[in-house]
Amino acid sequence: MISDKSSEVLRVEKLKKSYIVQGDQVEIIKGIDLTLYKNEFLCILGPSGCGKSTFLRCIAGFEIYNGNIYVDRKIVKEPGPDRVMMFQDFNQLFPWKTVEQNIQYPVKIYTKNKDKKFLQDISNRFLSMVGLLEYRKFYPHQLSGGMKQRVAIAKALAMKPKIILMDEPFASLDAITRRNIQKELLKLFNQEDIAVIFVTHNIQEALVLGTRIIVMSSGGNIKLNILNSLTKPVTPATDGYGELWNIFIKALDV
Repeated sequence: MISDKSSEVLRVEKLKKSYIVQGDQVEIIKGIDLTLYKNEFLCILGPSGCGKSTFLRCIAGFEIYNGNIYVDRKIVKEPGPDRVMMFQDFNQLFPWKTVEQNIQYPVKIYTKNKDKKFLQDISNRFLSMVGLLEYRKFYPHQLSGGMKQRVAIAKALAMKPKIILMDEPFASLDAITRRNIQKELLKLFNQEDIAVIFVTHNIQEALVLGTRIIVMSSGGNIKLNILNSLTKPVTPATDGYGELWNIFIKALDV
């Protein structure tokens, strides 16, 4: 595992999370310890209901939890611009704002900089990165699902977060669009100084994207945590692909 503590961006200690369901306390996450480092792309696999999305929401600051979560060694208990979360829902954009306004708005709120040229330069830069500069004046309803997700990625990158949290963001896309956006995401990941935590049910997606992959058990624990040493770009023909696939299939066989 990576052990350079100077590159640590996230540390989770003894994280627990429970909900009250019909008067009973149901524990979703039962004690997770995890460290994430700069420029890591961590993929999370696990069965439905094991707490993957809840785990992301705790890191994002959307949930009250027990335990400690540190970003850059500072404990976090609420949302902040150092963590940006993306969902699979296409409706992550304000429908009444144009594509460029959607990117500029959170930047303006968090930086308190209302200079038009500053904001225009930022939206132009990140829309260019995802290949959508020519659509900057469009509204979300005029875009395809894949284009909306690319705008959402640009919006997340424009915030210059330490960590991007992605909860099955490509699950609703067709296979071709999904593969194309995976390629774009990897390209952007290699260009930007960020860490990514990416939840997916798709083993192939985890192998294609992840530099490290964990499997969560139905009991809300980490069952498997390994580095992905496959040479990128990853395809089913890549040396070692079948062996890793089998490891994850067995780990997910609950």
